Amino acid sequence: MKIALLGYGKMGKAIEEIAVNRGHEIVLRVSEDIEAYNFDGLEIDAAIDFSIPKAAYKNITTAFKHKVPVVCGTTGWLDDYDKATELCKKEDTAFIYASNFSLGVNVFFELNKKLAHMMKGLDDYAVEIEEIHHTEKLDAPSGTAISLAQQIIAENPNKKGWQLDHADKDEVPVYAKRITDVPGTHTVSYKSKIDTIEIMHMANSRQGFALGAVIAAEWIKDKKGIFTMRDVLSSLF
Repeated sequence: MKIALLGYGKMGKAIEEIAVNRGHEIVLRVSEDIEAYNFDGLEIDAAIDFSIPKAAYKNITTAFKHKVPVVCGTTGWLDDYDKATELCKKEDTAFIYASNFSLGVNVFFELNKKLAHMMKGLDDYAVEIEEIHHTEKLDAPSGTAISLAQQIIAENPNKKGWQLDHADKDEVPVYAKRITDVPGTHTVSYKSKIDTIEIMHMANSRQGFALGAVIAAEWIKDKKGIFTMRDVLSSLF
């Protein structure tokens, strides 16, 4: 298939390597303002956006206006998510947004939901989330950590929201750390005076995120609508 890369930093290059190894062709690489690039005359089966928060919405909607389905892994732009999905439907194309495309992380999401459901009645345990990323990551907490917090809140009626670093009793605290060259580590902990229960996902490289994004692009080709990685995973497992 023919793929456009919207964002050509470290993740874009990792995606390119995997896509080419899987037999795909990169027909467009956008590394600056997307309006400086010409979509006309290009055959594009899917676009993959791993750009920066301030560029993501323009990248996504420009692709939609050219009837190109989009896979987006950029976080920090979700105030405009509803407008983007409305345009996707209007243009009759397709969209997948995920805070994390790693197949392992998406399995981790399912474990997190199950554990949150099991723990919701155990009031002696206090839940918290810690995420560690590389120093170049622009948003904090990570989109993955926010997704984990939202899953916990959905399972626990006593939790009303999440907060970064400092949280009230009815909120989930999320702690964000930035360390050089850490691809991403997420830990969910339930702590009591007696013991601690933890689940953790540690990325060893960017390759897992890149592979998941390419698999999502392969899946979304020729589809119409708004989808999630759960839709993609349902075809794999």
